[in-house]
Amino acid sequence: MRQQSYLIDTNILIGLEDYRAVEAAYARFSSLAAAHKITIFVHEAARDDISRDKDPERRRISLSKIAKYQILQKRRGLSQADLAAEFGPLKRPNDIVDATLLHALKSDAADFLVTQDKGLHERALKHSGELGRRVLFVGDAADLLTQTYEPKEVPIRHVAEVEAHTINHDDDFFNSLRDDYPEFNNWWREKCVRQHRSCWVVYDDDKLAGLIVRKDETGIDTDAVTKADKILKVCTFKVAPDKRGVKLGELLLKQVLWYAQRNGYEVAYLTTYESQTSLMSLLEFYGFHHAGTKENGELIYERTFSLKKLTHDASITVFEAARKNYPRFLVVDKVRGFGIPIKEDYHDTLYPDLWKPKQPDLFVGASRADRPARPGNTIRKVYLCRAPSNLGDAGSLLFFYKGASKERPSQAMTALGVLESLTFASSTRELMQLTGGRSVYSEQQLEDWHATAVKPVKVINYLLIAYIDPAIGIEELRDFGVVNGNPPQSIYELKPAILRRLIDRANLEFEV
Repeated sequence: MRQQSYLIDTNILIGLEDYRAVEAAYARFSSLAAAHKITIFVHEAARDDISRDKDPERRRISLSKIAKYQILQKRRGLSQADLAAEFGPLKRPNDIVDATLLHALKSDAADFLVTQDKGLHERALKHSGELGRRVLFVGDAADLLTQTYEPKEVPIRHVAEVEAHTINHDDDFFNSLRDDYPEFNNWWREKCVRQHRSCWVVYDDDKLAGLIVRKDETGIDTDAVTKADKILKVCTFKVAPDKRGVKLGELLLKQVLWYAQRNGYEVAYLTTYESQTSLMSLLEFYGFHHAGTKENGELIYERTFSLKKLTHDASITVFEAARKNYPRFLVVDKVRGFGIPIKEDYHDTLYPDLWKPKQPDLFVGASRADRPARPGNTIRKVYLCRAPSNLGDAGSLLFFYKGASKERPSQAMTALGVLESLTFASSTRELMQLTGGRSVYSEQQLEDWHATAVKPVKVINYLLIAYIDPAIGIEELRDFGVVNGNPPQSIYELKPAILRRLIDRANLEFEV
């Protein structure tokens, strides 16, 4: 497999080369890239960006540091009008640089673009889901390099619920909070510990990697702009500096969204600062919006929840409705359903929450956050197969069937998803690019697919909506008419009447 290549934006260059302490995620990305001889490019357009710096000495130093990297030159004859037609309006000089970087990425001059610029992520996603998945925050780029090239197993990340007093608030994890909030220690003691506030935590290799502190509020006493009787405030949402990106943040956000939906909250909100670009991008993808700004400059991000049936808005697609109202989704006449058989190993990788070995592991009795596990425990997932059947449009419903297995559940439908996109990879490189931003696959696993134009690999991107509890076993599937004789070994479409029965049987906590 050809080594991956990364194009870094100006903000990543500055983060790596500026005369100050390098943040952990930047250092991890740089170290992994060097260890595995990964090519890192700086685009010639970055010179244009840096040349606009009004500080002459800083400009001179920044330009000198570009020489450490391979330069990706501009494409001759590429006009601003061409870039605007492809990537949207270019109102500022920086927009032209952004579009130039995306053009280089789309042209496959590099495999991935690394940037902390939220606007650049949004521009890529608006162009296409495929391009958007190849634009990474620096923490996700480091995760991808680890997943692809590091031989050791990636620890499973589970979310555990604990009370605040069980957490060591002197941990280095909290240093940035103490730097930003001088009263943090007092706040933690008076508000979190003494009020016994509930927290969600993620431990990675016995170290605190992620934390959410939550609080119940009402419309009488809240900073939420939308007033309601039952409000969930996320007081603290923090990921360790060396873990920052989308995946761990998405794992924590999944906990918030599932909890709020299942417990009948009407509004969930949190406050953040403009510098927290990856968090804001993640929140906006799942329907949060900037509802207001506090006097101290904090941005209020909130979204509403309901147990009622989601109404169809013709101005957005069925898939957009699902992601903005996650975990609720639409079922209209054009929405189709499909059964997807999945082998045990892939099932355990994609759904570590459902991994239930017969023999207890070494961590029996420990909290779920301490157990060893596999990656993939997020909302957006990618599944690879060569099943000959095609799927419907984005927004189609996917019912995953776990085949005969050593561990329970076996021969049962276990999970429900909503299709985001279906693409075909005709080479290992294409497979790496299409799975990269959401990858749970190593370099060798991708190589083993032997993707070619004659035998392409199907790349299914989807949102995990819910686990089916209890799972729908083989006998019940026969009663429903899903299975006749031997269980299907390939993707199959579900008739509308059967689809309706499966949705009802999924025991969702909202109307569909």
